Amino acid sequence: MADTEREDVLRAASMYYLQDLKMEVIARHLGTSRSTVSRLIKRARETGIVEITLRPARTRAPGLRHTIARRYGVEAYVAPVADSATEVDRLEQVALTTAKLVGTWFDSDMVLGIAWGTTLAAVGRHLSPKTTRGSAVVQLNGAANTRTSGIEYASDLISGFGAAFDATVHHFPVPAFFDYPETKAAMWRERSVRRVLDVQGRADIALFGVGAVGGGLPSHVYAAGYLDAEDITLLHDEGVVGDVCTVFLRADGSYRDVALNARATGPTPAELQRIPRRVCAVAGDNKVAPLRAALAAGVVTDLVIDELTAEALVAPRA
Repeated sequence: MADTEREDVLRAASMYYLQDLKMEVIARHLGTSRSTVSRLIKRARETGIVEITLRPARTRAPGLRHTIARRYGVEAYVAPVADSATEVDRLEQVALTTAKLVGTWFDSDMVLGIAWGTTLAAVGRHLSPKTTRGSAVVQLNGAANTRTSGIEYASDLISGFGAAFDATVHHFPVPAFFDYPETKAAMWRERSVRRVLDVQGRADIALFGVGAVGGGLPSHVYAAGYLDAEDITLLHDEGVVGDVCTVFLRADGSYRDVALNARATGPTPAELQRIPRRVCAVAGDNKVAPLRAALAAGVVTDLVIDELTAEALVAPRA
């Protein structure tokens, strides 16, 4: 946005929101038309000069934020929702909040790592355009499976983030899970794969959700043919409660000896911990157990969560 346009946007927004002037009055002050004033005010919202927040009455979000921060040592952003909110409503509020935060944090000459999934797809729908220079968006985990290449789904998601920030996009065209650990080890030596892994290693921000084995809105990795029945049974037998970036976690955050992880293509918790800011977006009662596992694994620095899920997170365990 040019300096002159930014000044006009700021003046119009200040008169409309702070002085409570009508658009016709603002138009006379600025020597322009009412439609131009309307466009300037809309531009103020789109660029973040003006932020509008709706909070339900008696929200418990501030107290929950402090409790989560104190208990788990992370920055928490609790999206207020009504007690009657549906799972979809809760996801949309978390996605909206996450999109706004990422737009604030991500800037020029930065690398943003994205792990595809149901939650991240929702975040992508709420991104506001922000021009950056020399920035990149990189896919963190493969997407192909035995039923589909998965590439179109992941590509659209990652490309949407790249378009929103005018950033270079690096896709990761490998399976979500290899059939054999040896195949993964061989692929990881290929220069084309190493190039993407190197970009992942330079990430300033990682953005991901947590996958839940069942219940509520199904996580994409469990609902779209990435695992067969034998895999699901094995995960249950090994005490797995969910995943982060398609790396499976037990309730205590352990993952190194989970057999399927030898074939997974996402970054391990140890690899994620090298990224300075690690943003986890979570909504839904079925996500509480995998979220606790992710927190125990130390992969989260910033948590975006809806109010009802936050309450379940801090509630005493049965």
